[in-house]
Amino acid sequence: METFEVKRGVMKSIGGNAGLAKLATEFFDSVEVDADGNFTASFGIMTKVSGVYTAEGKLKVDVEQVSGKDLSDYLSKDGGREKAMESRKRWSTFLDQTTGYNGKQRGDKAKEAGKKISKSKSAINMALKFMEISNNVTDEQKEQAEDLISQIQQKLDEGNGTRALSLSEKLNKLFN
Repeated sequence: METFEVKRGVMKSIGGNAGLAKLATEFFDSVEVDADGNFTASFGIMTKVSGVYTAEGKLKVDVEQVSGKDLSDYLSKDGGREKAMESRKRWSTFLDQTTGYNGKQRGDKAKEAGKKISKSKSAINMALKFMEISNNVTDEQKEQAEDLISQIQQKLDEGNGTRALSLSEKLNKLFN
């Protein structure tokens, strides 16, 4: 399961999950949509493609592909390599249109999100270490820090790196 950032306005212009499912019909075969707006489809080497826009405005997708010996068999069939290349092309174009970002931009956004998560985790570790070794931390500061750490961890669990980072900045200021 992967989650991609979506450029502002793209989700609305596509028409939300209904539009996402409609767009999926242009790229994939056997598209089915459930009551929540999640679509499931397939094409070529992608045996299962599913996706949905989340409440946070991100694209959440999952892809299962042919692998191992089955992939070797698939590629050795007449037209197998071409169909596999077409599968990758369709997947990439689908992501371009549904996120509003090209492949490089999606990679940059993923790195940015990773940095936010890393900084947030680092802030938690530093605060815990500081509270452990410092004699100058009041009970009130410890209580505030523990509350912030709990909130940061909750946002990290939800996959909201942006909010986790802003909370971790508050945590850092608590001891400065």
